[in-house]
Amino acid sequence: MTAPFTSPAMEVLAEWTDYNGHLNMAWYHVLFDRAIEQALQPLGMGAQVAAETGSSYFTVQAQVHYLRELHAGDLVVVDTQLIAHDDKRLHYVQTLRRPADGTVAAVTENLVVHVDLATRRAAPFAPALRERLAAAVAAHAALELPKQVGRRVGLRRGAAEPAAQ
Repeated sequence: MTAPFTSPAMEVLAEWTDYNGHLNMAWYHVLFDRAIEQALQPLGMGAQVAAETGSSYFTVQAQVHYLRELHAGDLVVVDTQLIAHDDKRLHYVQTLRRPADGTVAAVTENLVVHVDLATRRAAPFAPALRERLAAAVAAHAALELPKQVGRRVGLRRGAAEPAAQ
């Protein structure tokens, strides 16, 4: 089991860039999504498993930190680190980076829930899947977490309030 799971290299396409001349934020999500599909498929999660078993996973929370611009032609990889799981949920973090120089462009932290596709409700992981997830989480436990993990979105109250007149 690799720790972390690292995606194959992916190229930032010109049509993914916006009027600012860099990768549009929506496409960061596409790159992260492609990488998580590849990381979780060998563990027994993904499109084929959903079709065969009627169970899948839905993202219930995601936070992205955009750290560096990416441009058309940039090659990137995504490292996926599994942080924790319980009977129905999986918590993971992904780091999008340029493999040529190691520059981290974005970090996303996500929580997914295992779902019975017939009922569209949360459902426990099958015992064998839960064991594979536990092994992967244990294999990733020694990895350092990106400093963005666990951060809140927002401004501290009073941090930028104008002075009273």
